[in-house]
Amino acid sequence: MSRQGSKLHHYLHLHFIVFIWGFTAILGKLISIEAIALVWYRMLLAVFFIAIYFVWKKKTFSLDKKAILKFVFLGIVIALHWITFFKAIKVSNVSVALVTMSTGAFFTSFIEPFFFKRRIKPVEILLGCIVVFGLYIIFNFETQYTWGIIYALISSLLSALFSVLNGLYVKKHDANVISFYQLLFGVLFVTVFLGVQGKFTIEFFQLPAMDWLWLFVLSSFCTAYAFIASVKLMKHLTPYTIMLTINLEPVYAIILALIVFGEKEEMNSGFYLGAVIVLGVVLLNGVIKNAGKIKNKIKKVADF
Repeated sequence: MSRQGSKLHHYLHLHFIVFIWGFTAILGKLISIEAIALVWYRMLLAVFFIAIYFVWKKKTFSLDKKAILKFVFLGIVIALHWITFFKAIKVSNVSVALVTMSTGAFFTSFIEPFFFKRRIKPVEILLGCIVVFGLYIIFNFETQYTWGIIYALISSLLSALFSVLNGLYVKKHDANVISFYQLLFGVLFVTVFLGVQGKFTIEFFQLPAMDWLWLFVLSSFCTAYAFIASVKLMKHLTPYTIMLTINLEPVYAIILALIVFGEKEEMNSGFYLGAVIVLGVVLLNGVIKNAGKIKNKIKKVADF
């Protein structure tokens, strides 16, 4: 496969994963248990499936001791990201949570320069202010979903931090090993939290049959597979490109939510105005960031 063909393959694969993540939001709404319990089951089952994959492929579980603390930290970050994400969906709806999550590219534009040693560009600050304005409109028109928006903003920030740091670590470690240990440390963190809270009762493990089915889909297809695949893509795509593409998740998720939940996902005109502003700025940011690359490609074609 040519270099261009390989890059297109990675982009298409990323979009497929983002579509899966959009479906994850639907599952979060369909599963009846609370957010923290949902994340615990999701991560535990995902670790189990990845462990089976390791044994099947005869992959090593060995880990550089120096990397343990990094993966413990990122495991906690991804666990908190998912908890706040599902919490946002539970207290509001898929549309509100996912549109607010679109601020991920905005957060990444401020976090990435710190780790990659570059300056924050004035245009990023300007676009960030416009994003805040879009969220302000949504806040004003959807005041009943205030906590959903707050949880989604926290989740978005954690997602951006996770994406940037993983973009650094994936260059030094195997993507499968990274995924396994981050999920393992994440579920251990949630286990300790639930244990301290005394949540592990008989009722905790008595779930409706449909919850078990959706949890299986969520942990295997939407987590184990998507998590490993997305980490592998970080070797070929930049953290910003990945975060920018992830911002299409609301588009996929809102369409799916309207199909699955119907009127429950229909919002007023103020929400859609704010959503258009937020998503429009995200796409504009991507166009601006890649304008230089596009000009260089056109120049090369013209010279040819």
